[in-house]
Amino acid sequence: MLGLLLNQKLMFGLFGGLGLFLFGMKIMSEGLQKVAGDRIRKILAALTNNRIIGTLVGLSVTAIIQSSSATTVMVVGFVNAGLMSLVQSIGVILGANIGTTITAQLIAFKITKYALPAIGLGAGLKLFAKSRKWNYFGEILLGFGILFFGLTIMTDAFVPVRGSEEFRQIFLMVGDNHLLGVLIGTVLTVIVQSSSATIGITLVLATSGLISYETSVALILGENIGTTITANLAAIGTNLAARRTALAHFLFNAIGVAYMLLLFPYLMNVVTFLTESLVGGAADFVIQTAAQAEQYGAAIGDKPYIARYVANTHTLFNIINTIVFLPLIGLLAKLTTLVIRGTDEQLDFHLKYIDNRVLNTPPIALAQARAETRRMAQTALQCVDETILFLEDSDSKRVPSMQKKEELLDLLQREITDFLVSLSQKSISDDTSLELASLMHMINDLERVGDHCENLWRLELRKIDQKIIFSDTAKGELKEISDHTRAFLQFVLDEMTSEVKRPAFFATAEKMEDKVDDLETTLRNNHITRLNTGECAVLPGLIFIDMLHNFEKIGDHTFNLSEAVIGEK
Repeated sequence: MLGLLLNQKLMFGLFGGLGLFLFGMKIMSEGLQKVAGDRIRKILAALTNNRIIGTLVGLSVTAIIQSSSATTVMVVGFVNAGLMSLVQSIGVILGANIGTTITAQLIAFKITKYALPAIGLGAGLKLFAKSRKWNYFGEILLGFGILFFGLTIMTDAFVPVRGSEEFRQIFLMVGDNHLLGVLIGTVLTVIVQSSSATIGITLVLATSGLISYETSVALILGENIGTTITANLAAIGTNLAARRTALAHFLFNAIGVAYMLLLFPYLMNVVTFLTESLVGGAADFVIQTAAQAEQYGAAIGDKPYIARYVANTHTLFNIINTIVFLPLIGLLAKLTTLVIRGTDEQLDFHLKYIDNRVLNTPPIALAQARAETRRMAQTALQCVDETILFLEDSDSKRVPSMQKKEELLDLLQREITDFLVSLSQKSISDDTSLELASLMHMINDLERVGDHCENLWRLELRKIDQKIIFSDTAKGELKEISDHTRAFLQFVLDEMTSEVKRPAFFATAEKMEDKVDDLETTLRNNHITRLNTGECAVLPGLIFIDMLHNFEKIGDHTFNLSEAVIGEK
């Protein structure tokens, strides 16, 4: 009965403490990311091809936001969006691996007594601070306090089993078999989805005297493999380059663990030497081998630096692994390409023509803005073309491509607008100022065309999901309005890109816009008639009317474009 109660206390303390730890880590990480703001994403997105800079940025960002998972997921997202190359991403993730060890270093400090004051102060700032900045600092403190309070609960939960022979035998077996320790560490991290949490558990077990230093090292190595699962999960459904990035994360951690297992005694000797040199007064601590583990027991919990040794092992492993793989990034990229074969449709998710360095030369800057706007216009036309094809064949494989083009339109709108705003603040002529205003209207209307394309393919997805089938009449009418809308957009874009302006352009644009409006009204009335006669059901009818409306709105934004082209907007 006593054993059952002890086990209950252990399980409740372990799961409750782990829950608090994970929750605290989440709150702290989110608070840090809010304080850092969009600067983190901008820093990552602006990386050069210099692998060393990439590694340092990855290290810094992860140290700031205290989450390698957040960093790797962002990196996978950037690669998927085309903002970062595979080689760049590998450098960043190498740095993130080092940055994440800061968490273990923090945990290794004996600061758990400050957990409750941190919770109190953090909660006060979170609940009562009027300033958003102080509110975020409150989140950081609150998360920090909850994290360490969870560690305290886990540590206390293990106190009753320190003298348990069964527990000691289990962990002795792990100490004798390093591969088993690596496997346990990997599986535990995969389950918990947080290497920081499993490293925290390892530190708790070590400081409680339940596991030897050898066992701690084996678990730490496994946790470094398990943490790569986050990036690989984030890469599901992404493009080839993003999946290769996630695979690279797994490969250099797994290969690193493999050669560290071969050099296991040397790794522990180096960590022992460095830790004793750094902390001093710890010379009485000796590495516990499997044979010596009998003497380990609860006494090891009295050693003041065991947590520091474990944390330093984690840091040293990742530093050594980064140094080894930094010159081999290109080779690792090729290896991932061999493992995950294939080619992706490439979209340039960055500015092609704009360069901020020419802002002091307005005529050149204006020409670049025009070229980027024309590129955006062509992307909008491609988006319309793919949407119309999707409405005709209902092939869901088209969706990722359409989604990427819509995201590209959003990105181009933001970046071109920023460029134009910066240019407008320079010393420019009135004519240049008017053209800047026209270009701003153009990019906003082009982005809205993309939004209505997204509305259309989402309506088609809903139609597919609900197994709705349009009548041949409805299909024919939808094709009629889509063809006219597409022809109108093509007509306006031709004028945008033409050096010779057509005198009757705007008059023709007005007629084409009226045609789209009239078609929408006529087809809507036709549909209402079919509803009244029972030829068409209500649900398909609602989707059909929404589709007509979106084509009409694309026509409206196209007409706005025509006004901007002739300088009337």
